[in-house]
Amino acid sequence: METSRRPDHEPTAPSPGGGNPQAPAVPVLAGRTALVTGAASGIGRACALALAAAGAHVHVVDRSGEAAKSLAEEIGGTAWVVDLSDPEVVDALPADADVVVNNAGLQHVAPVHEFPPDRFALIQRVMVETPFRVLRRTLPGMYERGWGRVVNISSVHGLRASPYKSAYVTAKHALEGLSKVVALEAAGHGVTSNCVSPGYVRTPLVENQIADQARSHGISEADVVGRVMLERSAIKRLIEPADVAEAVLWLCGPRTGHITGTSLSMDGGWTAN
Repeated sequence: METSRRPDHEPTAPSPGGGNPQAPAVPVLAGRTALVTGAASGIGRACALALAAAGAHVHVVDRSGEAAKSLAEEIGGTAWVVDLSDPEVVDALPADADVVVNNAGLQHVAPVHEFPPDRFALIQRVMVETPFRVLRRTLPGMYERGWGRVVNISSVHGLRASPYKSAYVTAKHALEGLSKVVALEAAGHGVTSNCVSPGYVRTPLVENQIADQARSHGISEADVVGRVMLERSAIKRLIEPADVAEAVLWLCGPRTGHITGTSLSMDGGWTAN
């Protein structure tokens, strides 16, 4: 059973103007600790900012040292400059997290018969084995405290496939499976586990891909976004990192104790096809 330490039971107070009576009197994650991988930029940075604004002390985990340290200083968190492809380093990350956001990832595009095996293995290590190792380390503490939130940043590619992205699609499908297993095992301990599965998000990685494809195909960047990347999406614009972070924060906040084992699609209608 969940304990009274969960945000669902934290005190609330009406706003001065008599507005929403459910508005929290204190930040919903006050006193909590969060760990975010790949936190120095893009979705991870947005998540770290949102969780810190909600009161959490955030472990900012990234291999980009200066960016990680700068963000940690900005939000009053702790920077961990690590290479998440090294299992020994991952196993030394802090175990005290109440909230884990598995976000770190990388991409490589090539047909299967030309895909470098070492690159395929690296992507699985960072995007599947690392989340497993992080959760293996942090779940016991969540169980002991009777509360926890696991949010795995998956992708529309955790639900659908695209050609030339065998490693990424494989990893995201595996992450979706890991998330569901944790949801089943952790339910009795007050811990939920969910995926957030966006389409293309306006991150530095995606913006670089847009510029590269525009040059390669001789078309405008707008055409790359609308005609190539978002061809299967009903909404023809990129998702903002802050929008993904808001979904993550919602899953960690009040009234979400029964939401577990799910994948929240933020794909602009891609999977509705």
